[in-house]
Amino acid sequence: MQGPLERVKMPYIKKTSGKRAPAKRKLAEVFAPGEVLTDTSKKEWKLGVPIGQGGFGRLYLADDNSSKSIGSDAPYVVKVEPSQNGPLFTELKFYMRAAKPDEIRKWTKSHKQKYLGVPRYWGSGLHERSGNSYRFMIMDRFGRDLQKVFEENAKKFPHKTVLQLGLRILDILEYIHEHEYVHGDIKASNLLLGYKNPNQVYLVDYGLAYRYCPEGVHKVYKEDPKRCHDGTIEYTSIDAHKGVAPSRRGDLEILGYCMIHWLSGHLPWEDNLKDPNFVRDSKIRCRDNISDLMDKCFSGKNKPDELGKYMEKVKLLSYEEKPVYQHFREILLQGLKSIGQKDDGVLDFGLTENGDLQTNPRQKKKRKAAVATNESSEAEVEDAGSPAKKKPTSSSKSEDHSYRHIYCCGRLTLAKGQAHTCHSLPTSVRQREKRG
Repeated sequence: MQGPLERVKMPYIKKTSGKRAPAKRKLAEVFAPGEVLTDTSKKEWKLGVPIGQGGFGRLYLADDNSSKSIGSDAPYVVKVEPSQNGPLFTELKFYMRAAKPDEIRKWTKSHKQKYLGVPRYWGSGLHERSGNSYRFMIMDRFGRDLQKVFEENAKKFPHKTVLQLGLRILDILEYIHEHEYVHGDIKASNLLLGYKNPNQVYLVDYGLAYRYCPEGVHKVYKEDPKRCHDGTIEYTSIDAHKGVAPSRRGDLEILGYCMIHWLSGHLPWEDNLKDPNFVRDSKIRCRDNISDLMDKCFSGKNKPDELGKYMEKVKLLSYEEKPVYQHFREILLQGLKSIGQKDDGVLDFGLTENGDLQTNPRQKKKRKAAVATNESSEAEVEDAGSPAKKKPTSSSKSEDHSYRHIYCCGRLTLAKGQAHTCHSLPTSVRQREKRG
């Protein structure tokens, strides 16, 4: 069981360009396990041990309030910040508008999806303690982030897995886009595996989610030099490089770069990330000649035609255009068919020496069983419309890397007492902190 003083190893996160000034916001005091928070609906939540600390707040395991202590298998997490801080307030706007469990349940039912990789919002509120006011938010707990898995697998994912990740992320993007938001920072460290089901993937970090179409009116295309290169430099869109506000086509472009990187282990501009103008110009050249992009990332024998077709389709989108998401899904599904695979819901990240999927029948059977079991249990939770009380289980060894990263975390103090600077922090956050 993870104790309050136990330290954990941080996942490696690739460094991006830009300098970061020290955070100046006030950090929340440490709450003892057993502290009870009451959300705006008067529901009580009991805190477990703290599992993360950043420049913006602290993160705790949590569960429904009861006489029992909160163990290491707690199904929820609570994010706490001093109420005068801004990041959590910004993130809450997205979750309250777009991530309520009933809203997600209705969407998955109407779109005949088994699940949707958007974290569910379970509640929020203000908590007074020692004369100080704290804002908090309750969310589902998740497992490891894909950046950690990517590093463990020699910076490559199997072809089938990349296409399945693309399909699940397209589902997520369609949902958040329909709710007037774009994400703008899709990457492996912002994609988390399910805590109980490693075949599910969730997109997190909505602290910088942008409302591109408030009240149905799309933002106009405008290049702003002050906003140039916002996002994570290796993946961010050409629009973002030019200082244009995020839009739907930008999210799809970012996903394309991610899929190419996950499958090939390479992006043409990755050795020049400290020069954002070089990265921008390289992406523009690759957009103008997508076959050249594919040649640079893949050998002729292993070139995935579907990713080239995907990028060609992104290229045709105008700034304000609504994508036909099903057309993008069909491209990826055809890619699965071309390699003799299907979208079976199993995310297998293991590779053999020749780059193919590892074939371990016992492990595959176990993962498929997890799919069936978790689909059933998740349906029960969604039908209830409120957090279901979960039976105690044995202590989990999940490291919850994503929550230790804490969505645009700033500094963390978890790696054996050493301070950690989150190099995946988007440029806009670094600039915002520098302004203080």
